[in-house]
Amino acid sequence: MRLITAVIQPHALESVTDALREAGVTGLTISEVAGYGRQGGHTEVYRGAEYRIDTLPKIKLEVLVDDADEAALVEVVVRSARSGRIGDGKVWTTEVGTVVRVRTGEEGPSAL
Repeated sequence: MRLITAVIQPHALESVTDALREAGVTGLTISEVAGYGRQGGHTEVYRGAEYRIDTLPKIKLEVLVDDADEAALVEVVVRSARSGRIGDGKVWTTEVGTVVRVRTGEEGPSAL
């Protein structure tokens, strides 16, 4: 099993979750996070004073998937989150050792 983690722009959340649902994903975790990449932060003006914001709001998605579905679902996330502008985000996968559904005690792929 694999964990797909994606950090995306907040405005892309709906299109990504809709695309994952259409691809058969039955569960995911969404977190509001902040960070920066190559775009760095940005400056804003408030009441005439300019200040720098070093981190930008992002959305972090986590999806547990079977190994066979990894590549296709990564492509779904990338395709639905891409705007072509800097700051679109990152997607990565990690190997997962054990998954247990707490309610039933099911383990492995049947717990997804």
